[in-house]
Formats: sequence, C-alpha cells, structure tokens
Amino acid sequence: MRAWCQREFAEHGIDFTPVQANMSFSVRKGTIRGMHYQIAPALEAKLVRCTRGSVFDVVVDLRPDSPTYRAWFGTNLTADNGRMLYVPEGCAHGCLSTEDSTEIHYLTSAFYAPNKVRGLRFDDPAIGIVWPLAVTEISEQDRSWPRLGSNQQGGTP
Repeated sequence: MRAWCQREFAEHGIDFTPVQANMSFSVRKGTIRGMHYQIAPALEAKLVRCTRGSVFDVVVDLRPDSPTYRAWFGTNLTADNGRMLYVPEGCAHGCLSTEDSTEIHYLTSAFYAPNKVRGLRFDDPAIGIVWPLAVTEISEQDRSWPRLGSNQQGGTP
C-alpha cells in the first residue's frame, strides 16, 4: 500500500508537501478528537490514515469562498481498509474512534503552531455532523471550542 505519492497528488491538482508526521492514540471507543484547524500564516493540509482500530473521520469546509462552505464529509478509516482522507487547508478535521485502542497517523503541510490552533464544537448545530456513536471521551479543549460564528477564538482559516 502506498502511503503518499507527490506525483499522484499533483496529477489531481493538489500541492501537498508534508513537513511533519503525527500520531494519535485513543484508548476507548467513542473518543472524539477535533474539530481542529490552524489559521494563517500556519494553514495546514492533512493526510490522515488509521493504522490501528477504526475511526469515523470528518472534514468541515471553513473556507468562506468555497462552494462547499460549512459542509462536512465523513468516512470510515480502518487499519484494514487502508483508506486515507485528505483535509485541505482551511478545513477543520476531527475523528471519533469506533473501536477501542485506535491509532491514527497523519501528515501535515505545516508545522504545529500552538498559537494558531483553533477549533469548533464537534456537535455544532450549524454544521450538523452525524456521528455514528455516542461520544464517551472528549478533552476539555475539544469540549470548549466555540460554535461556528461565535468568533470567540479570533480567526478563521
């Protein structure tokens, strides 16, 4: 299985050059992570894959000029199916573990910039993501993200 190919991305008009690789591990089924993004000048694209267990992985388009602004897309990524999800710059990303002991690996096009990290609520009614399971675990940071449009955090992508 190919994990990433610059030529294939370029053939689809995607300019994605990873500069950082990250991993995340969720012990319990129902753990939610997200919805995260970084603002300029640290905008980042991501390429996400599940390397152990399974997740329902979601991207939300936060680009105001996009025809899919505020739309979301979700898909099942599993260690067995080997699928990956590309998250463009200006989009929020999050996932819900659908099995215990789940691990994701993701490449990013920008370095982590703590002062540029933003997020939105996973249950924001303005977005309406339909998660396949109840949330059993969530970090305080992810529980505290504002709803879309509240502009509490100072910046959109």
